[in-house]
Amino acid sequence: MSTSALPRDAAAAPRVGRSKRGIDTRPLVWPSIAALLVWMIVPLALTLYFSFRNYNLTDPTVQGWAGLDNYTYLLTDPSFITSIVNTVLLVGGVLIATIVFGTLFAVLFDQEFYGQGVSRLFVIAPFFVMPTVAALVWKNLLMDPVNGLFAYMARGVGLEPITFFTTAPLLSIGLIVAWQWVPFATLILLTAMQSLDREQIEAARMDGAKAIARFRHIIVPHLARPITVVVMIETIFLLGIFAEILVTTSGGPGDASTNLVYLVYKTALLQFDVGGGSAGGIVAVVLANVVAIFLVRTVARNLDN
Repeated sequence: MSTSALPRDAAAAPRVGRSKRGIDTRPLVWPSIAALLVWMIVPLALTLYFSFRNYNLTDPTVQGWAGLDNYTYLLTDPSFITSIVNTVLLVGGVLIATIVFGTLFAVLFDQEFYGQGVSRLFVIAPFFVMPTVAALVWKNLLMDPVNGLFAYMARGVGLEPITFFTTAPLLSIGLIVAWQWVPFATLILLTAMQSLDREQIEAARMDGAKAIARFRHIIVPHLARPITVVVMIETIFLLGIFAEILVTTSGGPGDASTNLVYLVYKTALLQFDVGGGSAGGIVAVVLANVVAIFLVRTVARNLDN
């Protein structure tokens, strides 16, 4: 097709990367792109480098290349398997809790009732609390076995207070993280609920469909795409849970609440094994990218459908 055959506007449009005066502006963005690449690649390259080195701060005399010894030691360490299982349980449990409660809150706050605006504000507010502050609040004000609110309520009905971070450390951390992320799911799903066709709901009601049937056959399919997006975004962030574990249990008792991120922290900064910690960091990056690729493909497939 000749240029003369193109529409007048398309033919007159400037080329991408060129100003109206015909000056190529692309070289102006190259420094920022180069700085961004250096900012991302240098830390990753150093982590990869130290993962193949003998570098333990408690024994500086042992140096040199370690080959795959750091990876072999990490992958055969029982704590590594425990941390992987804890990571899967923590991410999966929080995702289930946030999707279930986020959907229920979205359906509830989509209804008209007195005090709706204030109620929405209180439900969304925990998302803006910093993880460290949230962990301290739950640890000292709610879950403390002596002075906490839950202990007070348990003694009020004649029950023995529960020592949450000793008897159920992973569940306790999951409750704190879910409390922070339910508002995010609620916000996304509530926005999707407001785009639902009300005439479709009313038609189903007039046909005699009960509330559960309307929820199952109309609301849930309508929320399928935003739920997929919530799962993808939350999974990426939940793989890096750290502050809640550090503040409440420090990974214990034993390795009961140690996830992969906290295992890397313990290896590098508590055991001073920089080489082993770097190997753990590389393994965590690889696993996170595998999960991210799987999630992105799943989301893209659902959006196409």
